[in-house]
This record gives sequence, structure tokens and C-alpha cells, in this order.
Amino acid sequence: MIEHTFLQAAGAPDAVGKLCREAALHRFACAMVNPCEVAAASRLLDGSGVRTGSVVSFPLGASRIDTSLHEAAAAVEDGASELDLVVNVRRLKAAATDAEVRRGLLGDLSLFNSSLKACGAGCAGSGGAGPGARGISTKLILECCYLDDGEKVLGCRLAMEAGFDFVKTSTGFGTGGATVHDVRLMRETVGGTMGVKAAGGIRTLKDALAMAEAGANRLGCSAGVKIMEELEASGAAAG
Repeated sequence: MIEHTFLQAAGAPDAVGKLCREAALHRFACAMVNPCEVAAASRLLDGSGVRTGSVVSFPLGASRIDTSLHEAAAAVEDGASELDLVVNVRRLKAAATDAEVRRGLLGDLSLFNSSLKACGAGCAGSGGAGPGARGISTKLILECCYLDDGEKVLGCRLAMEAGFDFVKTSTGFGTGGATVHDVRLMRETVGGTMGVKAAGGIRTLKDALAMAEAGANRLGCSAGVKIMEELEASGAAAG
């Protein structure tokens, strides 16, 4: 369930190498890195079974759709098979009361998703397996801390209609991260039709279990190793 994440602007020179080694060791679902580091991460993870992921229009969701498409396609070429797009928050909020804005936003989200799926079927990419073999997973980040519940539901429905594979709570760069309430609301909205990714502020095993209980089936966090150590320690104690 864990997507091991390093999306900071600054860090140790070997931060991505360390992230990938830890992801492979613990058999995490994915290692999530900034776009400029996708190629390196993909090479490091080749043969490990861990997918390489990246972010698009991150963290503000304020890029033009053509810019986002170019950024995402480049990440796929570099070996990414998980792409997390930040929704344009102000546009989503406007879409709650303006049908024309809603149609335009849905059109852009549908274009993004269909283009990435087509790229995944046709691009070669690096990392030992083409995206056609890996498959491309798309996630829409709603940045729930800026939305009311009606806007969160609308974001989930637009993501479903546009064909995204997951909805995601947060970038981790907003005023708040994942909450049990938001995860539960998102799961109730999408049902079993798509995934729910909780991200932002998940630092302990207790946090992770609460999100899973609420309906998340992916967890984006930089504390994945700590969570695994807590899990292993709890198992040893129970034994």
C-alpha cells in the first residue's frame, strides 16, 4: 500500500538512491520522486518490482493542461508508471456552481488521462520495461484542505468520469494533509470503482491503519520505513 516519497526541494545528495533502496527492501508499491529524478529512480528500481512514480503540476495545480501533458509524457518516457496530477483548486471550486467551468475542467482531465494511457501503450520509456508492460496509473490530487465536502465529492466524480485510477487527498504542501473524514468521504463517493490514496501527515503505524480502515488502499508518505519498523515491532511483541 505504501508509496515511499521524496518530493522535497532540498535533501541529501543520495536522497533518491536511499529512497529507492528502502522501497526495494520493503517491497513498497511505488517510489515517488520529482520529475527531474524519474530517470535515475527508474534505473535504480529496475527489476525490483517497485514502480516509479512522479507528480504533475505540483504542488499548486496551476499549470496549463498542455504543460501538464508535456511534463507527464516526459516522465513516462523516463520510466514513470504512476502519475499524480494536482487539480486546479480554484477551477474545481468554481466548477461547483458553474456548469461551463465544470465541463471545461472535465474535458481537460479526460484529455490528460486518455493521453497518458495512450502514451503508456505506445512509448518505449526506460527502466527495463516499456510503459505498455508496466501500465500507467493516474491519480488526481484534490488538495482537500482547501475544499468543502461538496467540492471534494465533485472532484471525486470528475476523476471517475475522466477515467482516473485513484483520487488522492493532498500534496503534503497545503495547509493540511490526509484526514480520516476525507478518506471515508472519498471512498463512499467512488465506491469500489477506483482507488483512494491518502497522503500528507501519515507518520506512524497508527496513522496508516486509520487511513486504511477509512478506505484508503494507497498511502503516500515519507515515513514508510518507520511505519514498517513499527509494524514489525508490533508483530514481534505480539509473538
